[in-house]
Amino acid sequence: MKAYADTAFLVSVHSRDANTPRAIARMQSQAFPLAWTWLHQLEFRNAIRLRVFRREILESEAADVFEMVRKRTAEGVYQVTEVSPAAAEEAERLGAIFTRTLGTRSLDILHVSNALALGIKEFLTFDVCQTALAKAAGLKVPKL
Repeated sequence: MKAYADTAFLVSVHSRDANTPRAIARMQSQAFPLAWTWLHQLEFRNAIRLRVFRREILESEAADVFEMVRKRTAEGVYQVTEVSPAAAEEAERLGAIFTRTLGTRSLDILHVSNALALGIKEFLTFDVCQTALAKAAGLKVPKL
């Protein structure tokens, strides 16, 4: 896999928000596939459902987003990937080292540890704290 994108980046690709233009621009130059883990599946689908709850999108639009992700997975844009149990150990290690100084959240730590466990070197995110963690963990984080 070429890169690991956090869920917020992927939501911006598929559902319009303030970061959508930058996310789409990056996707146009991005090498594929991007990792798609159980964490992406859960967090992405829930984020889209929250947008329905908040009346930001319609239920039919959510269904269209889910279908687009399915198609992009079939096309090889996303690669469904199992993460080794070692990622949980890596997450604990990262939390112990960085949470007190960077203020990292558990889900941010899980995404970074997944990228590391998968051997991916590039991390796509708009989140400032997650950027700091990814860089501190040795990942390349391009300016988006």
